[in-house]
Amino acid sequence: MVRLINRVLLALIGLVLLCAGGVALAVGLEWPVPSWWPYSGSHDVLLSRANRQRWRGEGWWWPVVIAVLAIVVVLALWWLFSQLRRARTAEVLVDSRDGEGAVLRGRALEGALVDDAESLDGVARAQARLTGRRTNPAARLRLLLEPHAVPTETLNRLTGEALAHARESAGLGELPAEVRLRAAKHRAERVS
Repeated sequence: MVRLINRVLLALIGLVLLCAGGVALAVGLEWPVPSWWPYSGSHDVLLSRANRQRWRGEGWWWPVVIAVLAIVVVLALWWLFSQLRRARTAEVLVDSRDGEGAVLRGRALEGALVDDAESLDGVARAQARLTGRRTNPAARLRLLLEPHAVPTETLNRLTGEALAHARESAGLGELPAEVRLRAAKHRAERVS
């Protein structure tokens, strides 16, 4: 999804800049420009002094300008941070011992990790994400623990069973993992 947004935004920004630059170049070289263009001569300006100062006296003008600029800054920061976020590992290279190797889809390994983690006692829900390179992936897991779960036991079983199974089935020497545990919210039990 981020790739699609990147491509669309870059295409739109590029198109706007290309059109504006082309028309400014045409005006500078005194080529004919469309009649609807705001300026047509090399000494014309885009905004006259009257147009630039028209709204300065209004009370709503500066808050609107500041709000629009703040929204632009927030969107630009969101775009920047989405670029820095680690991407998913699309595939994992499995050593098949025949010299060629095989490719395992990253989503399939994530699904197997989720299934194994959710089968553990005390785990209500699990999420898995593979990061890193295809030859050396790492796992990020989020577990939602049920009220009766003991976190240390759940973590030990996760590393001993689910992660070990994923590492062995993919033929990996190691599969480093970051696990985040969260307790499920529940109502207090009545004591009688």
